[in-house]
Amino acid sequence: MKKTSTVLQQYFLVCLMLMGLGAKAQQEPQYTQYMYNTLVVNPGYTGSTGNLEANLLHRTQWVGIDGAPQTQAFSIHGPVFNEKIGLGLSAVNDKLGPSNEVYVDANFSYTINVGYESKIAFGLKAGARVLDIDWSKGRYYQEGDPLLNTNINGKITPALGAGIYYYTDKFYAGVSVPSFIRSDYYDDIQESTVSDRLHYYVMGGYVFDVSDNLKFKPAVLGKIVSGAPITVDVSANFLLYEKLTLGASYRYDDSVSALAGFQITRGIFVGYAYDYSVTELNKYNDGSHEFVLKFQLVPKSTRIKSPRFF
Repeated sequence: MKKTSTVLQQYFLVCLMLMGLGAKAQQEPQYTQYMYNTLVVNPGYTGSTGNLEANLLHRTQWVGIDGAPQTQAFSIHGPVFNEKIGLGLSAVNDKLGPSNEVYVDANFSYTINVGYESKIAFGLKAGARVLDIDWSKGRYYQEGDPLLNTNINGKITPALGAGIYYYTDKFYAGVSVPSFIRSDYYDDIQESTVSDRLHYYVMGGYVFDVSDNLKFKPAVLGKIVSGAPITVDVSANFLLYEKLTLGASYRYDDSVSALAGFQITRGIFVGYAYDYSVTELNKYNDGSHEFVLKFQLVPKSTRIKSPRFF
């Protein structure tokens, strides 16, 4: 049974990667180090690390382009009640041109043991989206249009999302919808506010033990939006001596990235990613930078599970 389960896990991961063959890049915000920022995407991840964990992420996209996206994300979560229930909080600040959007969510998960080493968690998230647009910071082509010249200040929309997260010590897979409630957002192409559509996320990753001191983990994150091309990120990371992480990723028809991370102490990890655009946009920007800082509060009597890629 264990061998069959392993084969199925690897098959699932390969299928997810093949999704990228017919995909195109699209929406914002986006993360290159999504494997360290999972709570923002899937509430089923809440409490799955087994310890209290906090993450900080900062992303500066397309350096050199005025009004390019800048994103900050924060999350904190941990297990309670014999690790059956996970509780957490996530917040994202996303700035694009004249707009600024803030997402704040409370996260909840309930975990069921489905095998000796495997678990499945059902997650819910609820919160709010706050939208601000200052048109004086952007461009508008119809100067007399009252719609375009009326600023939006603190428009609040409720949010409700859900996710399922299956994991073992070496494998994870999940599906999620961050919010079932549609809200307005700023579209930098149309330079106006438009109503968004449901976003579906599919993710997976598997850890291979290459040797005692080297582990390899391919991972994939797919974002599906009705009426829009699929976005797929494929990454491959190596963990050396349980300290140094080196890897690369590819966002289909958009960018290639280099990733690096270091386990500074038992409970502190720092990571960095650099994205290089593979589209015509690379003529006008100097790439994208992303930093992540992860804290884990681990009891002295507890040993951190290795590897901890997710």
